[in-house]
Amino acid sequence: MSRRLPSLSALRAFEAAARLGGAKQAAAELSVTPTAISHQIRKLEDQLGCALFVRRPRQLDPTAEGRALQGALARAFDGIADAVAQVRQPTRRALTLSVTPGVASRWLVPRMHLLGVACPELDLHLQVSHAPVALDGSGADLAIRYGDGRWPGLVSHLLFDNVFAPVCSPALGIGGIGDLRGATLLHFAPAGSVSSVIDWSAWHRLAGLPDHDTGAGPVFSDETHVISAALGGQGVALMSLPLIGDELASGALVQPFGPVIQAPGFHLVYPQRRADDPWIAGVRDWILSLPRPGAP
Repeated sequence: MSRRLPSLSALRAFEAAARLGGAKQAAAELSVTPTAISHQIRKLEDQLGCALFVRRPRQLDPTAEGRALQGALARAFDGIADAVAQVRQPTRRALTLSVTPGVASRWLVPRMHLLGVACPELDLHLQVSHAPVALDGSGADLAIRYGDGRWPGLVSHLLFDNVFAPVCSPALGIGGIGDLRGATLLHFAPAGSVSSVIDWSAWHRLAGLPDHDTGAGPVFSDETHVISAALGGQGVALMSLPLIGDELASGALVQPFGPVIQAPGFHLVYPQRRADDPWIAGVRDWILSLPRPGAP
């Protein structure tokens, strides 16, 4: 059965103008003139018999019909783009994975060589930050995020739980919670994070201790620096236990007392619409096959 569709050029021109809010912006994206965009939109409106925009100075506001059509076209063009990407056979492919500094340095980077075996034609770029980025290809394609695992439009796989507790070098001689009084507290305050930070004030409340002195001590924006300071005997750190599993196993760091704080876990996430992308699947399968932090 033949499809009675307007011209693809007119549909592309309309969708770009509706998404970007103007003919000038659409023209820049499609490498044509604004006049050509306006002509295509007028032609499409004539064919459909309805107005697709409320025209204002230097701005196009979609009508109800325009919004409905733009949404359908965006989904259709995304589907076409995904299908073309799956059919096309590039010699190499690059994907960007957004990941926090601690997970990158303590878990992922030491095992990056294994990706070359699992996906030899893939170049994985790491975007290291605590700030979440858009997973639309412009910021990143996949991410390792901490949270409850519920992000609209994203597939989520739990990688490992996140448990915080006080740790320090055994050289400090701290053996019980009473030894914490007078000890230097090391603080972790990540820049750009949108999640609540597990801090010493929260731990003192859980332990039933007064927290009026918990703000003193050096502050680090990178957890790897906190770990280095703790290894150097500079104080007691409140750290994610999975990320220091090696140091705890070797005795370089000890967890002298509790309580522990259960924090949101780390998840691998990517857009639902790209779940069948073979390159995404390759990175997903590789990450899910890795030993969890602290495991050999």
